[in-house]
Amino acid sequence: AMGLSIFLVYVIMASQFESLIQPFIIMFAVPLAFVGSVLGLIVTHTSLSIVVFLGLIMLVGIVVNNAIVLVDYTNLLRARGIAPREAILTACSVRLRPILMTTATTVLGLLPMAIGLGDGAEIRTPMAIAVIFGLISSTILTLIVVPTIYHLLDRKVKMTSLTS
Repeated sequence: AMGLSIFLVYVIMASQFESLIQPFIIMFAVPLAFVGSVLGLIVTHTSLSIVVFLGLIMLVGIVVNNAIVLVDYTNLLRARGIAPREAILTACSVRLRPILMTTATTVLGLLPMAIGLGDGAEIRTPMAIAVIFGLISSTILTLIVVPTIYHLLDRKVKMTSLTS
């Protein structure tokens, strides 16, 4: 189910962006989130379960959304004629607040679930832990890695098209 959901997200983005490279850049944020989730599960001594995998599927959607916001705004600036490097830096500074707000509201919303309040908390807590740690790590790393990958692949595609 996890692989299928990631594939479907990629296909939808490829059709929306009319590119195979830009969805790859966006999907590069997903492993960054998984690293944070695994570290969170290790730190809290939480074992893997079906509920954790449901949380990871939810995490993919949120992380991809944050990366889409960044890449889409960079594309908009590029369409306006702004140089690639300047467009990336501007997109990061302009879209920083919406990305941080999305992460903060989701993390704060899941915090009571992660703490384990209420009946059935032992079932919901692992999902919240996976999502919270994954979101925190991916938000920080997405703001660094996604623009870097965008810039590197943009240069690579330009160099390839210039030589052919």
